[in-house]
Amino acid sequence: MSCEQIRRSARLAILMFLLVALLGPAVNARAAEESGNPAESPIGELFKWLNFAIVAGAVGYLCMKKGPSFFRRRADAITAAITQATATKAEAERQLQDAESRLARLDLETADLRAHAQRDAQAEAQRLRDLTRAEAEKISAAARAEIQAAERAARLELKAFGAGLAVAGAESLLTKQLTPQAQDSLFRAFVHSLEGGLN
Repeated sequence: MSCEQIRRSARLAILMFLLVALLGPAVNARAAEESGNPAESPIGELFKWLNFAIVAGAVGYLCMKKGPSFFRRRADAITAAITQATATKAEAERQLQDAESRLARLDLETADLRAHAQRDAQAEAQRLRDLTRAEAEKISAAARAEIQAAERAARLELKAFGAGLAVAGAESLLTKQLTPQAQDSLFRAFVHSLEGGLN
């Protein structure tokens, strides 16, 4: 219904209201003279229907004037709520699918993590074995070097001890064998060799 039609309806309703307001008391007075109860007369019935039409017209006018904007706002609000609910539902479904796919991949990721951890543990164990072996070899080499050094020191000490024993034995042998006549003979041989060296 257009604005022009609403205005015409409103003008007609106002005109009818004024007609009833002006003619109503005169008709009621005449009806009261003709019969005892004016509401039961045909004119009274006409006025009841006319009153109903005026009230219905006023209500209809208000509904036509205020109703479309009210219902349009309600329809817009409902449409916005439906759009929001649809978007929320779509987001919830996307999150649900994402969670389901993650849950499905969880077993694969867990198995992958276990395999990765096992490989890391084996690599670390091998690294520790290699490190232990290298340290053991270093300790063994250091022990061998220390043993060789101790052996050399013991040999040198043994040689020194042997030399000392030999010197002591030779000295004791010399003191036993070197008599004063032998010493005198040795001295003369020494002097003679010096004299021969000077010539």
